[in-house]
Amino acid sequence: MTDRGPLDAVSPLDGRYARYTEPLVPYASERALMRARVRVEVEYLLALADLDATPLTIDAAQRDHLRNCYEAFDEEDAALVKQLETEGYGEYAATNHDVKAVEYFVRLHLPDGLDAANWIHFGLTSEDVNNLAHRLLVGPAVEDVLVPELRAVRDRLVAFAHDYGDLPMLARTHGQPATPTTFGKEMAVYASRLGRAIARIEAAADDLSGKLAGASGTYAAHHAAYPEVDWPAVSEAFVADLGLEHEPLTTQVNPCDDLEAVFDAVRGANNVLRDLDLDMWLYVSDRYLGQEAVEGETGSSTMPHKVNPIDFENSEGNLTKANSDLTFLGDYVTTSRLQRDLSDSTVKRNIGSAFAYCLIAYQKCQSGLDKVVPNERVMREELESTPEIVGEAVQTILRREGHDDAYEQVKKATRGKSVTIEDFREMIAGLDVSESVREELLAVTPTGYTGVADELADDV
Repeated sequence: MTDRGPLDAVSPLDGRYARYTEPLVPYASERALMRARVRVEVEYLLALADLDATPLTIDAAQRDHLRNCYEAFDEEDAALVKQLETEGYGEYAATNHDVKAVEYFVRLHLPDGLDAANWIHFGLTSEDVNNLAHRLLVGPAVEDVLVPELRAVRDRLVAFAHDYGDLPMLARTHGQPATPTTFGKEMAVYASRLGRAIARIEAAADDLSGKLAGASGTYAAHHAAYPEVDWPAVSEAFVADLGLEHEPLTTQVNPCDDLEAVFDAVRGANNVLRDLDLDMWLYVSDRYLGQEAVEGETGSSTMPHKVNPIDFENSEGNLTKANSDLTFLGDYVTTSRLQRDLSDSTVKRNIGSAFAYCLIAYQKCQSGLDKVVPNERVMREELESTPEIVGEAVQTILRREGHDDAYEQVKKATRGKSVTIEDFREMIAGLDVSESVREELLAVTPTGYTGVADELADDV
């Protein structure tokens, strides 16, 4: 078979979008999973040597040699693990088992003079290795790749909030003209939401848990070999040393409620960004936002003038795909028939794909935000041509002054009608109010009726 390049990839993640998904390779690739498994096997071997009950002794130089097995794990090492699994190598026939292949890989890399082959994978089931390996990848993938991209989006939104906190803009509720806001305040809303979503993701990623309890979660093999050892305590210390919380009660499978919490938290952030994408698309459509044209870029194959909001559209599509995958993953990995079935094994291999769609979306959203510029003239013109929106202010001030029918008066004069600012002034002129109140009402303008939106924008 000839070498396949990006144009031969069956998935856009490793084809068209490979340059976007590259940061996830150390966490989501097959090689990354192999390396994480080697790490678990090596560290477990060293933990066994630290037990007084076992006759295993590993000196400092041998420990360094063993740790180098995963610290320097490269393409050749990954190829050897795959060969052990699919073809066999040396004295080892093909395992047709990915974790067993890792066990044999560690055997092949034992330092000279260390007779420890029988202690590698001692008392373990594959899921002991896999559940830890996956979490050693998921946590950093979220914290080192996804969260920084989300923070970059939030930083851009905060900049918009501070730069345009006092730029008045017509709001729309139910798609209809409503009480004015400012562009900066609306961006501050998204920045605030995204900040909370990021905090939730970080909390979930910090709470990942692991198990090391054998084939049915009872430490049966460990206990049979060394009944005097407190194996739950050994497991807890080992899992903690890997930087994970310890899950004491499991079947063969770690229940994965912790992974589901991560997926759900990421999905929550994606929902915020998808909402943002939709709004930015509409603001571009309404000409509230202009877009900087990229030299040489084509907007339409037939309409040369077009500058399309393609980044927000691309982000929206990838967020939708990511959320579909994250929902599926969360639902699937938290179930297992009786003490174990293997269906989750292939499903978990798609965690990286879900994260990759997230990563593409975050980068596209950033690109879209970097291209847009608020169109102050259009925003102000639309506000001034929609004076009926100050009706809320007028009827509220009249209520304050004791007018029981204030709402009804303004409704009669404005609802469903084309109203001008002169119509408002004429209505105000006929009101039974003091001159100071009349002046207060006349001072209300569509562009000035934004409350404390500028202050709210500064708070984010």
